Amino acid sequence: MENWRGKWALITGASAGIGKSIAQQLAAGGTNLILTARRKDRLEQLAGDLRARHGVVIATFPADLAQPSAPETIFAYTQGKGIAVQFLVNNAGFGAYGEFEKIPLRRQLEMAQVNISAVIHLTHLYLPQMIARRSGDVLIVASVAAFQAVPYIATYAATKSFDLFFAEALAAEMRPHGVRVCALCPGSTETEFQGVAGQPGNAFRDAESADKVASVGLTALARGKSMVISGFRNNLSVQSQRLAPRNLVSRMVTKMFRPRERNT
Repeated sequence: MENWRGKWALITGASAGIGKSIAQQLAAGGTNLILTARRKDRLEQLAGDLRARHGVVIATFPADLAQPSAPETIFAYTQGKGIAVQFLVNNAGFGAYGEFEKIPLRRQLEMAQVNISAVIHLTHLYLPQMIARRSGDVLIVASVAAFQAVPYIATYAATKSFDLFFAEALAAEMRPHGVRVCALCPGSTETEFQGVAGQPGNAFRDAESADKVASVGLTALARGKSMVISGFRNNLSVQSQRLAPRNLVSRMVTKMFRPRERNT
């Protein structure tokens, strides 16, 4: 945490799950925070708790990244406050489970907006300042779903594939400028994701805690890694998939994620 002591970090999706855990760990290490998410009450409750516990400076800015204008409003807020964001955490994201044609189109387009477009937009806004300072960090929360096609969460997995490759490419581009970029790829995690996505519980066996996933991501970024997979089993699964034929992997994942009524 010494990497970010006394600096400013902006965390999207900070009101719950991995984003909340990242906020807690950074605050404990002395990092000042801008917390943004849709739910104002949760943001303010978290901010009050972290101020009382750690004595850091915390600002909150409610925003819905499903709205294309949200990144600009967040950036305008930090600029207006004279805050130099030295650590950007692109954590906000959501999924939707089910047969592709049955998931409302608007929901899927909003998913692409939050999981892809907002990540591009915010990174493009804050990166030039980091390059100018020759110092900065960007953590992008992807997923182990990024490594293969995943039927029944097809759009979500595709968005996370983008996040992974975007982060790895930027990491190579930014290294000469002194800016670190890392993709954090969690597997099943104890967050609200399952409920929001409507995903069955059998897909979330052996879930890791959000605190553990957050720690893995922050440690990997501090060590200069461009990508990290959280969890031994998740690492083993991804490596196994790379060795297996893609159509075999797709059939196995289809069986795992197929809605229960289709298994009868």
